[in-house]
Amino acid sequence: GERAVYFFFSLIFVFAMRNEKGITILGIESSCDDTSAAVIRDRLVLSNVIANQSVHERYGGVVPELASRAHQQNIVPVVHDALKQAGVSKDELSAIAFTRGPGLLGSLLVGTSFAKGLSSALNIPLIDVNHLQAHVMAHFIKENEEDDSQPDFPFLCLLVSGGNSQIILVKSYNDMEIIGQTIDDAAGEAFDKCAKVIGLGYPGGPEVDRLAKRGNPKKFVFSKPQVAGYDYSFSGLKTSFLYFLRDNLKEDPAFIEKNREDLCASLQKTIIDILMDKLHRASNDLGIKEIAVAGGVSANTGLRNAIEKYARRYRRKVHIPKFSYTTDNAAMVAIAGYFKYLDNDFCGPDVAPYARVAI
Repeated sequence: GERAVYFFFSLIFVFAMRNEKGITILGIESSCDDTSAAVIRDRLVLSNVIANQSVHERYGGVVPELASRAHQQNIVPVVHDALKQAGVSKDELSAIAFTRGPGLLGSLLVGTSFAKGLSSALNIPLIDVNHLQAHVMAHFIKENEEDDSQPDFPFLCLLVSGGNSQIILVKSYNDMEIIGQTIDDAAGEAFDKCAKVIGLGYPGGPEVDRLAKRGNPKKFVFSKPQVAGYDYSFSGLKTSFLYFLRDNLKEDPAFIEKNREDLCASLQKTIIDILMDKLHRASNDLGIKEIAVAGGVSANTGLRNAIEKYARRYRRKVHIPKFSYTTDNAAMVAIAGYFKYLDNDFCGPDVAPYARVAI
């Protein structure tokens, strides 16, 4: 009995010592092809290290087996760098947050296993994080003590990436509801696939964005799918784009070469119009004027400009993340873990990663 009481109070003392400087979370992200680690203390980001994998470029897409091998090589140095840049020792960590899913299972296993091992070695809590929720929570990262630019609840978040296109009603840190989502392909996938057809590299989205700045967005018109409610569809747009190219290439084999910039601008405008139309409808129907955008496609300058223009026209308050928080990164995992820590929402060492899941 005395030994158990002593052990209990020893644990309390250890946690108290760890938290006297604040709640310090190490975040680990390994859902796809970027290995990332970040340290956050009381919402303030101290470091956010990302190791990219260029090995996939020659294949025109992420190869899962190669991704998981690269994560194994990158994770130790990335975590080491994150702690070093933050000026934080392992003993100062309050908990470890990791991406549990959705994502590539092999990649997730690397991050999950590492987080479990380090959590056990340091005897600190383990926090599993939903990757999609983490993208939304990126808006609550503070870059300095004076930063108070986070959205007010409730707000709508347009989450657009290579694998997801969703409108999320965010009622609180731990209460999110998907009110609209793609019924087939994601917006980011449409960018990448159409880019590939016109001879651009991988990932295609940034290349389309770059060339679109020099093109005429009204030069070509592509079909916009009619889908009920707030849901999206992008497969029809890809088909329309493909057939349009096929028909024009019959008449002029150099059609793509002559019109690449205008094709990119027109494609980008169509995708953005589809995204913004449903977002506007949801905002009006629900009477929510606080709007956020998240995910990899939120780095697209055309979409960022459209969101800002929309805010001015309809008097909405919009939140657009810094470029460094749009793509997959561990700072967003750490901030999601921070709020779960406040709720004592921890997980055991037996949790398994998942490839697919909703919010």
